[in-house]
Amino acid sequence: MPHGFLSLFILALILIVSIQALTPSHYLTKHDVQRLQTSLEDPFRSPSINLEESYYSIVGLNKLGVKITDEQAVCDFLRSKVDPNSVDSLFYAAQTSQALSGCEIAISNETRELLLATISEDSSVTQIYHAVGALSGFGLPLASQEALSALTARLSKEENVLATIQALQTASYLSQQADLRGIVEEIEDLVARLDDLGGVYLQFEEGLETTALFVAATYRLSDHVGTEPAIKEDQVIQLVNAIFSKKNFESPSEAFSVACAAAALSQNRYHLPVIVVPDGPAAVSHHQPILRLQVTNIMSQPLTQASVSLDHAKSAATKATVLHQTAFALSRDVFELDFMNVKPASGYYDFAVSVDGDSRFIANKVELKVKVSTEVGIANVDLFTVDKDQSIAPKTTRVTYPAKAKGSFTADSHQNFALSFQLVDVNTGAELIPHQTFVRLHNQKTGQEVVFVAEPDSKNIYKFELDTSERKTEFDSASGTYTLYLIIGDATLENPILWNVADVVIKFPEEDAPSAIQSKSLFVPKPEIQHLFREPEKRPPTVVSNTFTAMILSPLLLLFILWIKIGANISNFSFAPSTLIFHLGHAAMLGLMYVYWTQLNMFQTLKYLAILGSITFLAGNRMLAHKAVKRIAAEQSSRLAKYRTLR
Repeated sequence: MPHGFLSLFILALILIVSIQALTPSHYLTKHDVQRLQTSLEDPFRSPSINLEESYYSIVGLNKLGVKITDEQAVCDFLRSKVDPNSVDSLFYAAQTSQALSGCEIAISNETRELLLATISEDSSVTQIYHAVGALSGFGLPLASQEALSALTARLSKEENVLATIQALQTASYLSQQADLRGIVEEIEDLVARLDDLGGVYLQFEEGLETTALFVAATYRLSDHVGTEPAIKEDQVIQLVNAIFSKKNFESPSEAFSVACAAAALSQNRYHLPVIVVPDGPAAVSHHQPILRLQVTNIMSQPLTQASVSLDHAKSAATKATVLHQTAFALSRDVFELDFMNVKPASGYYDFAVSVDGDSRFIANKVELKVKVSTEVGIANVDLFTVDKDQSIAPKTTRVTYPAKAKGSFTADSHQNFALSFQLVDVNTGAELIPHQTFVRLHNQKTGQEVVFVAEPDSKNIYKFELDTSERKTEFDSASGTYTLYLIIGDATLENPILWNVADVVIKFPEEDAPSAIQSKSLFVPKPEIQHLFREPEKRPPTVVSNTFTAMILSPLLLLFILWIKIGANISNFSFAPSTLIFHLGHAAMLGLMYVYWTQLNMFQTLKYLAILGSITFLAGNRMLAHKAVKRIAAEQSSRLAKYRTLR
């Protein structure tokens, strides 16, 4: 292979892979947006809502473009809940008031001084972010360069992902005259910290909320400073897949972060991911020739300013191009293409669609699989009775779908039964080769069913011949009248067919007939399986067993003899209930082992052992605790007595 051709092939392969990688697999459908809106509205249904929850709710709804119904009541709530001595409270109140129209919250000079004093390297990044955000929300001036210096100094001490994201959020409130390049460079460092999950998802190990806040902060700061973020297009799509793969949210803050990310990815100056999905099924037919596509942003908002074109449409079977470089027409919010104008054959087609009209579009090269459906017709249906010796000319009967042939046909040891037909496209007249073409014979008396595959010949004529001498095993040599059905099916057919064609009398030789004809229906009870376990081995003689048992118990007898001779010290034995229960439980477990050997199975034994074991464990624990208390008390008494003796 020439070097230049090989390089071109590799380049094309890389291009195809990159196009596939830039396709979002998750986004916010209209239903998802409604569910997200409901999650953000839930805090207002609680009578104990606080200022932080109201911030997540109001600002999150504002990001989704939802208008607050009673803005004055919300504004009064903010004024009543704000704490002038809390930087966090002031931040939530200030930012929430910005999402409301005409909501002003007055603050004192002391509160302003508190916010300005918080902006120092002695404060945490979160405190600096909240102080700057509060001053910005209240419309109060601040020294951006001094705030930037304090933020940079503090960020060097808090090297974690969330602190860096809050630094990005803080910088977006500062003046563009300040040197924000150092903070902007943190975006590239954060991208390097993202975890790649299978080439499909990118996210921080801290979770979804942190990842979504990073995306929102990155695009807000990039829009603020006028610099494209250091994120590759395929990384943007991976972030989209990670953020919007979750549909249910555990907290208002998580729903808020997703709303902020969705708004940032739908409205920024650099990257706008495009979603292209069929409006309804991705299928066309002669009854429905129009292919309709929805072209939206991440929030399922139509991109009506876009221009959509079909690069090419190729048959999935033959790889032949049937249409290329054709524009879709905009109809309201949907882009339409009359694909049936080119009269494609039924089957599946690979569409390559491009979305242009904005330099910010990414993931704007999309591949779709479109189905072209049609209706099948059955033509030239002939039923034959063919003499095996060919001494008699075949008897042919023509049948027209959907009628059933009159009379019956016979297949026996002297003559065969045959069927031939053609399948055509009703709309175009072209020949069809569906995936499923079966001939089913159903015994009218026993319910036995035998199914054969009808195969086309070189001229695409389907033929089926029944030779009783060759097919007797399939029928179990069961003679009788069979109903012949023709079954035609395919995913691209709008009218799958089950046709009762004719009745066929099949006769097998008497010596081949089964003694008892059984139904071959698939839905009858199967014979019960009788499993025979292995018989247990013969036990040893009783004398051997008793002797072995005596040998096992002999050490216990020896123990009792030694106790009687030497004496047993049981002075420490207590007759407390816990002690008695413990020893009785221990003895009961030993007895259970014997009963298991003689009567019970393993599952029964485990059930009883769990009960006895639990009681014995609790009693033993309490018994040992009592003994420990007595031992400690005895040791303390001994030390006290020794101390008094020394004195």
